[in-house]
Amino acid sequence: MAPDMGMAGTAVETVRGLIYGPSGKQLDVHRPAGAFGTPEGTASTASTATLPTVLLWHGIGPDERDVLEPLARATAAHGALVLVPDWRSDAPDGGRSHLLESLAFLRKEAGGLGGDEASCVLAGWSAGAGAALGVALRPASVAEWRPRAVVGVAGRYDVPARTTGTAPLDDLAAGQDPGVPVHLLHGTRDTVVDAQCSRALTEALRAAGRTVTLQEPDTDHAGVLMTAYDPAVDRCVPTTAEHAVRAGQLVAGVLAGAGEGGVA
Repeated sequence: MAPDMGMAGTAVETVRGLIYGPSGKQLDVHRPAGAFGTPEGTASTASTATLPTVLLWHGIGPDERDVLEPLARATAAHGALVLVPDWRSDAPDGGRSHLLESLAFLRKEAGGLGGDEASCVLAGWSAGAGAALGVALRPASVAEWRPRAVVGVAGRYDVPARTTGTAPLDDLAAGQDPGVPVHLLHGTRDTVVDAQCSRALTEALRAAGRTVTLQEPDTDHAGVLMTAYDPAVDRCVPTTAEHAVRAGQLVAGVLAGAGEGGVA
């Protein structure tokens, strides 16, 4: 685990493969180099700084935490602790137990890892975006807990969220309140999930008097993660394409700032 320099100029270190719950699924932890606690609370250095914390859920592809690594490391370079778990959309419950286990792990272990549950930003890409918003709209699913903010990246919100089984737009229409700021980002070139999905959610939240921001970088579904889709492996892989790097840095800044109310 040798730290390297993130794109924001801060050295970033990563711990891979922590088991996060009874399912045995794994997550990776990315954060600025320095004090790096373990779930048992053993720090690697003397620093005890508390970092804004992000739980970042990948999309519908099973066990794709590696796909989010470029974005997660860019977010950590902005000064955040970022947890990225695997989950499986093809599980019998659609991935719900994996997603909620990872959230329970964050709530229990964030402090030992140098983060802070109270500043937690719940975020997701594609199917993970709807899952994140679903938790805020239906906090009873997690013992009435809510994050500090929700960040949805290239999401669709008119289909059932993997965490709740109900569509976020339907919940809003029924009077459910996310209770926290919602920050949306969606590439204007996205042909997998049209940007209109995030626009429709923005309109619904504004009509309900809720706090929401929407930014639309000039990139596609993979580019918002600093990746490009590779059909040879049927997976998104890191890229240095200018549009993707620019978009990914925008998303990283929102993820890092949302827990402290730093998003314009």
